[in-house]
Amino acid sequence: MKKILIASLAALTLAGCNSAATKKESAAATKPVGITGSLMSTEVMHNGQKVTVMRNQDTKNTVNPSFAMTSRPCPPFCIQPIVLAPGVETIGEVEMVGYMEAVSAGDDSILIIDSRTPDWAARGMIPGAVNIPWTKLSTRKGADPISIGEIIVEDFGGEEFDGLWKYGKAKTLVMYCNGMWCGQSPTNIKALLDFGYPADKIKWYRGGMQDWETLGFTTVKP
Repeated sequence: MKKILIASLAALTLAGCNSAATKKESAAATKPVGITGSLMSTEVMHNGQKVTVMRNQDTKNTVNPSFAMTSRPCPPFCIQPIVLAPGVETIGEVEMVGYMEAVSAGDDSILIIDSRTPDWAARGMIPGAVNIPWTKLSTRKGADPISIGEIIVEDFGGEEFDGLWKYGKAKTLVMYCNGMWCGQSPTNIKALLDFGYPADKIKWYRGGMQDWETLGFTTVKP
């Protein structure tokens, strides 16, 4: 009789614990997943369409399989430093959202650039970004100085005068690629610095798509 009573009490205790755990999980699942304590979501423009940028609200959501691999061979997928070059600011997600909002509000002095190849961009990119593959700014990948110069003038707002570069009206470039192990945007940034592009007009989102996807942020197609 004593054994039966103990077993019954144990079963009731276990049931109570399971019930409490279920309630906690249910409560956690209904809590909103914000960007910051004061920002739940924001609307930005992408290809002329409004996009609501927020984090995935499913608290059981897991990372995109494209970014689940932890050990890519180095080289070439070596970890990038926090400070890429003197004067180039490294930013995080909250700062990226701020630049996205500024662009959507009509600030044409900022350009958000997805430096990845088109096949990667097609899997999903940050809303408001334009895809300028890193190969178009890399002489190592066949881009010639003239074509790079054309991008600097036509897309970035630089000016060439008597063989010299002027960047008084150049845009602030916010650049990213696949993450802290990706060398695509770093290669582009270093190439632009070689062309004399002002370091203070280059912002680097080091976390790139790896961190963007890990945090469950909205992505769009090109």
